[in-house]
Amino acid sequence: MSSRASTPPPITTSFLNEPTHISSWSHMRKSPITTRNLSSNMRLPNPEGGHCEPKPGAEDNVPNRFELFLLGDGEKKVTEETDTRIPSTSVFTFNKEDHTLGNMLRARLLQSPHVLFSGYKVPHPLFSSFILRIQTDGTLTPRQALVQACKDLVTDLGLLSREFTKEWELRKMVGESVDGGVNGA
Repeated sequence: MSSRASTPPPITTSFLNEPTHISSWSHMRKSPITTRNLSSNMRLPNPEGGHCEPKPGAEDNVPNRFELFLLGDGEKKVTEETDTRIPSTSVFTFNKEDHTLGNMLRARLLQSPHVLFSGYKVPHPLFSSFILRIQTDGTLTPRQALVQACKDLVTDLGLLSREFTKEWELRKMVGESVDGGVNGA
């Protein structure tokens, strides 16, 4: 028969405030407290002792809002790099932009009969930039195709804005006349 007790006494940790049996931690190293054992809202122990430090969260990795759209000193909005492996192909890097512009440009470029390929990717979700690759048939350069697509998008978005404003004003007038007729009766 073993000299050990069948159920060891509980050990209370100061930052978990829950009793923990030694036998339940026997498969771990010396310290039973590891980051994988903590839930997302628990705190990590301070290595120097004393108070507990809050566990770093995902919000600590998020850049400041203004860094998402303001260009830094010497930073260009768009840079072009010619792809030498494929003829009539360029790679454009857009800084401080995201999927919204990338997808609109890609879709508009693909409507052009001179564009053979257009695709974009966002290298990393925490950095507000995307890479747009354009291949043309040689009639237009990729830069000319991109400039034309931008002009077409500005025209399309202007039309959308005018139509939306017109419909909004019409709805307001209809709403006012209905309210005026109900309240005036």
